Amino acid sequence: MKAQLPRTKILLVDDHALFREGAARLLGVERDFDVVGRCGSVEEALGILRSTRVDLVLLDLDLGQERGFQFFKPARDGGFTGRVLIVAGVVSLFEARRLIHCGAAGVFLKQNPPNLLVEAMRAVMRGEIYFDPAFQDTLHSDSDSGSPPPPKALTSREQAVLSGVAEGLSNKEIAARVHVSEALVKATLQQLFDKNGVRTRSQLVRIALEQYSAQF
Repeated sequence: MKAQLPRTKILLVDDHALFREGAARLLGVERDFDVVGRCGSVEEALGILRSTRVDLVLLDLDLGQERGFQFFKPARDGGFTGRVLIVAGVVSLFEARRLIHCGAAGVFLKQNPPNLLVEAMRAVMRGEIYFDPAFQDTLHSDSDSGSPPPPKALTSREQAVLSGVAEGLSNKEIAARVHVSEALVKATLQQLFDKNGVRTRSQLVRIALEQYSAQF
C-alpha cells in the first residue's frame, strides 16, 4: 500500500465564482491538494480561517470593493501562519513587490496555463518565493541598475498616509485608519507629492515601493 501524501489545505479567495469553481476542480484532481474553503471577500476569508486549518491561501488582488492587500494584517493578527499566493489577472511590478513585503509568498498571473499554477503552489509550499515569469526580466534588470537614492525622511503621518496609498486605499479610508480628517489626508498627500517631486498617485505608489517600504 502506498503511503498517503500529506495534503495541503487550500482556501480560494476570489470575487468571481466561476474562477473559484474552476480552480477547485483543477486542484481537486491533485493528490496533495485539498480545497477546504472558497469565498469572495476578505471578511469571509477571515471567518473561514477562524474555524478551519488552512495551509495555503490563493488570493486575488482585486476583490471588487476590496484589495488583496487588506487581507494580510488581520489574517496574521488572527493567528494565520500559512502561505499566501496571489493569483490575479493584472499585477504591476510595484504591486508585486509590495505584496511580497506584506507577506505574500508569490505572485501568479491568471493568463498562465493551469499546470504552472500547480507548480507555483508547490514552490511556495516548499518555502520558496514565487514570481510570475512575466516579472523575471524586469526584476533582473532592476537588480543590475544600482542602489536607489536614499529616501527622504517622513513624518509618522506621512508614513501612515503613504502606506495607505500603496495599499490602494481611498482618502476616506486612509482618514479613518489614521484617525484624522479627509482634508488633512489631502494636505499630507500634497506634502508627499512635493517632497518626492511627483504629481500623481500612481507615481507616489512607485516611490513608496521603491524607497519607503522598509518604513511601513
